[in-house]
Amino acid sequence: MKKFNLFNEIIVTDRKSLLEAVNSSKLFGVLINGEVKYHPFDYNDIFIYMNTLPTEPKKELTEEEKEEESQKEEISIEDALGSKYQIVIDEDRVLIKAFSNWQELININTPRSSYDDTTADGVLEFSNASLEDIGWNATEFDISYRTLVEVLEKNCEGTILCIEQVEPYQFSGLGYLSDNQHAIKTLFEYCQQDIKKTIEEDEDFDGEDFTDEEMEAADFFEVKY
Repeated sequence: MKKFNLFNEIIVTDRKSLLEAVNSSKLFGVLINGEVKYHPFDYNDIFIYMNTLPTEPKKELTEEEKEEESQKEEISIEDALGSKYQIVIDEDRVLIKAFSNWQELININTPRSSYDDTTADGVLEFSNASLEDIGWNATEFDISYRTLVEVLEKNCEGTILCIEQVEPYQFSGLGYLSDNQHAIKTLFEYCQQDIKKTIEEDEDFDGEDFTDEEMEAADFFEVKY
């Protein structure tokens, strides 16, 4: 997985497209690749900005209301995005730094993330049900969610939207897996091999003394005990 560190990244988007969007009265967002995208959104879209307008279609306007709408002053990009974004308008491009709005971006992006690593507690669950089954069962053999996340980040494709700086060290991020089926296979095989090794080498995990939960987890990973 690749990190998209908002401390370092400058998002470049098209000025005309963004200006049209902020004046459209439609729900839209700006993706990390700079694309201006209108609702409906895809499950793995990652945003550096999203407006808060309702998605319901506007009612049909009267001729008088249409005239009033046409006379309204155009909303600027700066006013639309607000003070928490650093913006440079360069001819046909808008350059955006979004790290100051990190807390709001957590709220915007968490519903589509594969896992949440933004709190001091670390990762507590996976949003995908099959991955969560693996994580839940793996804990019976002392395999932590942190370990599983490290396996995913090393071996799977995806994006980590994060705030990371070295001095003083700080990290907060949301993970997005590109291929859930590959991630499920990767984690299952990792846990299966790790549990086999644990049963063979760790006397605290003698199959004869397994709890019901440990037996259930071993069966889940198709490990003999």
